[in-house]
Amino acid sequence: MRYIMPRRRVITGAMSKRLSFFILVGLTSLCILVLVFNQRYYNIIEHRLQPVISDVEIRSRNNIKQHQDPFTIFSERINLSFLEIQDVVDQQRRDIERDMETYEYPNGKYGLNISNLDDLLMEKGGRPMRSVILANWRSGSTFLGDVVNSHPANFYHYEPLLDFGIVQVRGPPLAQAAIANIYALFNCEYNKLQNYLDFGKTHPWVFNHNTHLWTQCVIHRKICWDPLFVTKFCRIFPFQSMKLVRLRLRIAQVLLEDESLGVRMVLLIRDPRGLMQSRKHRNWCPDSPDCSDPARVCADMVSDYEAAVRLKEKYPRNFKVVRYEDLSVDPFSNVKDLFEFYGLNFHPHVINFLETHTKNDFGGVSSTFRNSKAAPFHWRNDLDFEEVEEIQSVCSTAMRLWGYVLAINETHQKEFNPIARNYQPL
Repeated sequence: MRYIMPRRRVITGAMSKRLSFFILVGLTSLCILVLVFNQRYYNIIEHRLQPVISDVEIRSRNNIKQHQDPFTIFSERINLSFLEIQDVVDQQRRDIERDMETYEYPNGKYGLNISNLDDLLMEKGGRPMRSVILANWRSGSTFLGDVVNSHPANFYHYEPLLDFGIVQVRGPPLAQAAIANIYALFNCEYNKLQNYLDFGKTHPWVFNHNTHLWTQCVIHRKICWDPLFVTKFCRIFPFQSMKLVRLRLRIAQVLLEDESLGVRMVLLIRDPRGLMQSRKHRNWCPDSPDCSDPARVCADMVSDYEAAVRLKEKYPRNFKVVRYEDLSVDPFSNVKDLFEFYGLNFHPHVINFLETHTKNDFGGVSSTFRNSKAAPFHWRNDLDFEEVEEIQSVCSTAMRLWGYVLAINETHQKEFNPIARNYQPL
C-alpha cells in the first residue's frame, strides 16, 4: 500500500524551497552589487587621484581586490599612503640638506644666533625663521611673496585666510579664528585646519604658490590634502614665509608680541589710486565693500599707519614698512635691504628671480613678471580724473601719512610724480 503525503505538508515543503531559493537569489544579487560598487569606486578613485596609472595596471589591481575583504583593502591603502608620505618627506629632507650645504647662517648677525640647519628645524626641536608680509589686495604682495619664496628651502603659507572670503579682519568675531589659523600654520599643525584643507581641494592656489609643496602635490595627489602629510612636510623646512592680505595690523601685532614665534613682519603699502585701479580688473572685488569702497580701504591705511608708528618704536628689529612704489623703482637694493631685515641671504636664487621678473610684462593681471618701474604708476593713464578725484576725496589723510601726492587735474595726473620727495619712511 503506497503512502500518500498529506497535502498540507506537500504545500509547506514547496513554499520552503521557494523561500530558500529567493533568499539565495537575494544574497547572490547583494554580493554582486557590493562587488560592482567596490570595483566602480576604486576605478573612480584611482582615475581621479592617479591619472598616470595605466589601464592595464588598474585592471590588474581590481582583479586582486575582488578576492580581498574590504577591511584588508582599507588597511593596505592606509599603509601605502603612510609609506608614500614617508618617502616624499625623506626625499624632500635630502633636497633641503643639499640646498643648505653652502648656506651662510647668520651666526649672530641681524640679532639671530643661528649657526646650523638643526637650529631651524622643528622636527629637531629648532625654530624656523618666520617672515610675514602684511598687505592688502593688489598691493604687490604676490610679487613680494614670490621674491621671498625664491629663497632656498622656504615653505610658503600663501594667504592663509583665503577661506574667510573677501573681507578684512579688523576685530571680533573673525580675529580669534584668524589668529588661531595663523598659529596652526606656523606650528605646522594641519590637524587643526580641516576647513582650510577642504577649501584648498577646490581652490588650488591655497597651495600652488608654495613651490616645494605643490611640486609634490602634482605627483602625489592623493596625499596632498592629508593633514598628516602636510604636517610632516612642513616641519622639515628651515624657513617659513607668509603673506596676509585680510588681516589688519592692529590684529596682526599679536604675532610680534609672541617671542616664541620669532616673527619678522613687513607692512607693504601702496598708493590707494593704484590699489583701486588694479582691483577694477578682478571680478571678485566689486561685490565686497571691503575691497571696492575706497573710504574703507583708506580708513584701514590710516589705522595701519597709527599701529605702525607704535610697532616700529617697540619692535625695531622685527617690524618694517615698505612702499610698493619704492620697491618697484629699485627692486634689487630694496629686496637686499628687506632680506637683511628678515635675516635671510640675498641668495643667487633670489637675484635670478629679480632678473627674470622685473624687466618685462608677461602674463595676465596676476602675473609677477612685470616691468617693475612702470607697474605702480599705470593708474595715471588707466583712471579718469573723475575717478581719481573720488578716491582722493576720501583718501587725502591716508595719502598724506604715507607720502603720496594729490593729482590736481587731468593734465597734472598724466605727468606728475605721485611719490612725495621729502617723505621719511617709518
